Amino acid sequence: MTIIELTSPAVEPLTLVEIRAHLRLETEEEDALLAALAIVAREHLEHETGLVLAARDFRLCLDDWPADGIVTIPRGPVRTVASVTVYDGDGEPQAVDLDGHLRDGEARPARLWLRAVPEPGRAMNGIEIEFSAGFGESGADVPETLKRAMLLHVAAMYATRGVVAAEAQPAVVPPSYDRLIAPFCRRGL
Repeated sequence: MTIIELTSPAVEPLTLVEIRAHLRLETEEEDALLAALAIVAREHLEHETGLVLAARDFRLCLDDWPADGIVTIPRGPVRTVASVTVYDGDGEPQAVDLDGHLRDGEARPARLWLRAVPEPGRAMNGIEIEFSAGFGESGADVPETLKRAMLLHVAAMYATRGVVAAEAQPAVVPPSYDRLIAPFCRRGL
């Protein structure tokens, strides 16, 4: 299974106004640094939880269909499934009909079931599913608890900015961060 990010977020969940207010900064002098730290905080939180905070498009590549016919999509919440393509032995794409498909985009992981699916002819990545995921088009759609965790993370990274460069972050995660994100993390056995 391979996931490819097709588009970048149009907006970040945290605005510079929110970050400056949290840090009690009155000037815009460090906005470039704050924007970079906000991206690091989002990427770290998405990695920790498997969630997509800022809406964007992805491609999921599979070698074969699952035995039970239900495809699990490890990034979510899944908003839409745009297309499903299966490649034959010659590498020719075949579009899979999405009529009658079932999608549980809020499940963790999200699930997709399709009525009729052709078998892939390629041994690797013979199935491609393009989908959009994320809480919404703006930070207002992201749960406040996750935004609070990101603000704490940005503040911790900002406090160590002289010790650790922005591109070397996240080197610091505040103590309460794990407690805030815990309800959103998937735990495996």
